[in-house]
Amino acid sequence: MRLTCSRKNLNFALGIVGLAVNSSTTLPVLNNILIKAVDQKLFFSATNLEIAISYSIPADVKNEGAITVPSKLLTSYVAFLEDDEIEMKLDDGMTLSLKSKSSQTKIKGISPDEFPLIPKIEKDTTIELKAKDLAETVDRTVFSAATTSTRPILTGVYFRAEKDTLKAVATDSFRLAEKKTKLTKKTEKLVECIVPVRTMLELSRILGAGYEEETVQVNISKNQILFSVNGVELISRLIEGKFPDYEKIIPKATRTKIEVDVTHLVMATKRVSLFAKENNNSIKLTVTNNGKLQISTDETRVGEEKAEIDIKIQGENNKVAINSQYLLDVLGRLKESVNIEMDEKLTPVVVKSSKKDDYLYIIMPLKV
Repeated sequence: MRLTCSRKNLNFALGIVGLAVNSSTTLPVLNNILIKAVDQKLFFSATNLEIAISYSIPADVKNEGAITVPSKLLTSYVAFLEDDEIEMKLDDGMTLSLKSKSSQTKIKGISPDEFPLIPKIEKDTTIELKAKDLAETVDRTVFSAATTSTRPILTGVYFRAEKDTLKAVATDSFRLAEKKTKLTKKTEKLVECIVPVRTMLELSRILGAGYEEETVQVNISKNQILFSVNGVELISRLIEGKFPDYEKIIPKATRTKIEVDVTHLVMATKRVSLFAKENNNSIKLTVTNNGKLQISTDETRVGEEKAEIDIKIQGENNKVAINSQYLLDVLGRLKESVNIEMDEKLTPVVVKSSKKDDYLYIIMPLKV
């Protein structure tokens, strides 16, 4: 293998593909990135056996070939180079030589024959949506999924695509987030799957690397999913099982509905949560007809706090106790005013954007 390529392109490719590398693995080849020179392109692949990311860049290929090299070492080295062009070639079998105007190094690799085969997905069903919409969908749902659970289906984000709408839902059984997104092309049949949280997080990092204005193509098969955007391909396994019938817990009635400014609510909740930490983050929301929302916590070992902010109210006076961190998690993602809906003390609290109707967040109440 012998070729020359742009340092900028190489650095970008290594950063994208390296997202799939798991440094804690005990299998050495999984710490590596597969580099393959074919025709006039340089292909990169990495996998942790759960997800795989592939990408390619143009290159002046004089001799074709392949090698796997340590991801962290190569990525760090290329990031420290200042030259525009890099020459790469294989020396003595499995040693990659990199040469530029100001630097020359050799990195020992592992045979590409030991690298796991990247699966080819059967494109049973395809949906398309804007990258910025998918990125927002990930941001507003993935934090609600369970990190560890005896129910694996809760450690993923549920996708349901029907006609021109994609619903994404995540829950850890204490809170739930649902985001609706318009597809750029209608799907002819109902599509359902559960995508692992790790996949969604890495996808978000890819989309945030300058692809916001692109279109993402999503191919879904029986047990795998493929996200493709502008040459980057991310393949992941899917979580098997049936997602809970979450719509049953969405409150049908509302006794009290308030509209409140996000900034004021965040600051007040953060102040109260300083004391609520001693009380398992339990805070009380008390709504009164004089247009005030009181946020408080019971007296704890370090003290107590009561905050009051102005609101617009429809309905009755009400009071409910919730986890402050669950409220702050969603408020950090909503940059406008929000509507908060309450019914009975043990009925879930609903948080929505007051400007759009495409997002729903539910917090299970605590005992007052």
